[in-house]
Amino acid sequence: MPDNALNLAGFNEDTAENILENRRRFLKLFPNESGAWSLAGCWQVHGSDVRLIHNRAEAKPAEDARGDTIYCDAIVSNASGVLAGVKTADCVPILIGDPVHSAFAAIHAGWRGTLAEVATKALQRMTAAYNTNPRDVRLAVGPAAGSCCYEVGTDVIDPFKSKFPHQQLFRETRAGHACINLLEANRAQLISAGVAPERINIAPLCTMCRTDLFFSYRREKNTQGKVGRLMSVIGRKTSG
Repeated sequence: MPDNALNLAGFNEDTAENILENRRRFLKLFPNESGAWSLAGCWQVHGSDVRLIHNRAEAKPAEDARGDTIYCDAIVSNASGVLAGVKTADCVPILIGDPVHSAFAAIHAGWRGTLAEVATKALQRMTAAYNTNPRDVRLAVGPAAGSCCYEVGTDVIDPFKSKFPHQQLFRETRAGHACINLLEANRAQLISAGVAPERINIAPLCTMCRTDLFFSYRREKNTQGKVGRLMSVIGRKTSG
């Protein structure tokens, strides 16, 4: 991967020493009156399982040999001092905040996770655990592979057309291939779940276009050999 890249994940492609030091620097960017944040994560598997964090003691990255590995693609909590984090390098990072009940979620949505409705399942988990009303939440959708660049084949096109029969998510590029708008697919799912469209904010940046700013698995795997990961986090400060 590029020299001096702030890689924040991928223990199978970078040293634990480098990743953990980069995370220490990253977390220093978020001031917290009561000290360091506890980072809650998981080993992401392109699915729709949701991990619920009840308190800071439960929060841990949970993705390498230094701790228990937990497999999921969304983190939900309302605990103060906890940062829920997901790693991406083209997939869609979604952050949900409920200002009424102080609940929050971080979601990793690749095309498989989108088909499995991981974002709406995380929102449903917030409702079940914390009485979150979808109309109250605000969403931030981070940089991801855009419809300008994210080319897929019929193995993706066919199930998405079946799942989203009324959405125009594809731009044909060549026979049997098209660029997909994965951001719009997730947005449509969340609106259907009750989220107000004006409360969904999407970063207008494509990871595949802007490899000067972001890691991109699809752009860099063949050229760099190893690809770093971005991290998107959301949390609630401790009081006092």
